[in-house]
Amino acid sequence: MQLTEKEQSVIKDLQTQEKTCVEKYQFYESSANDPELKKLFHQIGQEEQEHFDSLTDVLKGNVPNVEAVQTGSPGYTPNATYDKGCNSEEKKHDQFLCTDSIATEKLVSTTYNSDLFQFAATNIRKLLNHIQTEEQNHAEMIYKYKTANNMV
Repeated sequence: MQLTEKEQSVIKDLQTQEKTCVEKYQFYESSANDPELKKLFHQIGQEEQEHFDSLTDVLKGNVPNVEAVQTGSPGYTPNATYDKGCNSEEKKHDQFLCTDSIATEKLVSTTYNSDLFQFAATNIRKLLNHIQTEEQNHAEMIYKYKTANNMV
């Protein structure tokens, strides 16, 4: 599949965004206090890397088939680490990381929602929509973690 110059530019911009997400989740994972949160950030970081790799495939002319792929939050049930009365610096730090990561996911999801309309090819639009859904699922998983840990 041959991409137009504009389509290539959009994909490269999305790759930059995904690379930043991978790096942010590596940072979040290394700086989180709660092992449950570290695990969540690691999982999301791996999915962000998969998004980057899928976009790389698109630039090479191969569009991954996402029809049967289902990932993300539907079955995610976090274990609670922090009690409601806990007001520790560790909890505050982890809450900040969660809030920041949700803001990132909102931005990324919005970008995909807008950018997918730049493509005529149905399979690319499906891929970008699939990634957008996964970004929304990431935010939901983090929100579930915040809820379970009395951070909302």
